[in-house]
Amino acid sequence: MSGPGSDTWAGRALAEVEAALERWVPSDAPGGLGEAMRYGVLEGGKRLRALLVLAACDAVAGSRAAAMRAAAAVELIHAYSLIHDDMPCMDNDVLRRGKPTVHVRYGEAQAMLAGDAMQALAFEVLTPSDGEVAVDVQARLCALLARAAGHSGMAGGQAIDLASVGRTLTEEALRDMHRRKTGALLSASVLMGAACGTPTRRAQQALATYGDALGLAFQVVDDILDVTQASEVLGKTAGKDEEQHKPTYVSVLGLDEARALAGRLRAQALDAIRDAGLDSAEALCMLADRVVERSH
Repeated sequence: MSGPGSDTWAGRALAEVEAALERWVPSDAPGGLGEAMRYGVLEGGKRLRALLVLAACDAVAGSRAAAMRAAAAVELIHAYSLIHDDMPCMDNDVLRRGKPTVHVRYGEAQAMLAGDAMQALAFEVLTPSDGEVAVDVQARLCALLARAAGHSGMAGGQAIDLASVGRTLTEEALRDMHRRKTGALLSASVLMGAACGTPTRRAQQALATYGDALGLAFQVVDDILDVTQASEVLGKTAGKDEEQHKPTYVSVLGLDEARALAGRLRAQALDAIRDAGLDSAEALCMLADRVVERSH
């Protein structure tokens, strides 16, 4: 599904997202907080969530200004979650995006504050007062992001993850955990992009199916890469899940079946897009391929 056109689109979109984050993440927050925030979110990461926002917006011919703010907001939420997840009270990791984690570089207290500030900044970015984004669109975007990040989504999934260390989970329980911890924000990224336009009910349902399948596929591939790639390739510590006795798709299903599941989920995502009646879906198809075929 990928091609020169989709690669050009991705390169241009990435540059726009980086410029937006550079502009909206302050360097002058007091006490060195701005430096820690910028370290945690700039110059690193695949920006998959941001690209999903922009691709879904393009697919429904939505407002690019609203979508750019939504793209930056989901990246801020994602980066805040990584900062907190890496801390000693959580996963206690020292490497993220190929460089020392925020708490290693700036200390635990500053890392906690940086994550807190980035979470708040995400909603500030979504609610400009200059009329650039209609108030009703602001409300929809905030609601989607809050639900994805909170107790029923990302935070709840992390709580299940911490409670599951050393336990044996069924595939159904594992799927529920990752639907919340990883899938909710990925799926919300797609829905936020769609909320920047006026999709038909058919397109809205198809995009929701696409986002759910892709969110789960991302985590399945993450579990596969954790046992098949080195830390230098991943940019984070490899083998951490097995070392901490956390249930994964590889431990529950086996490596071959986990790979097969990732392939089935990609097919499900692509089938949903083909049936959506969208005018411009090439970027969404490219991103589905990128999620499953990635090496880090």
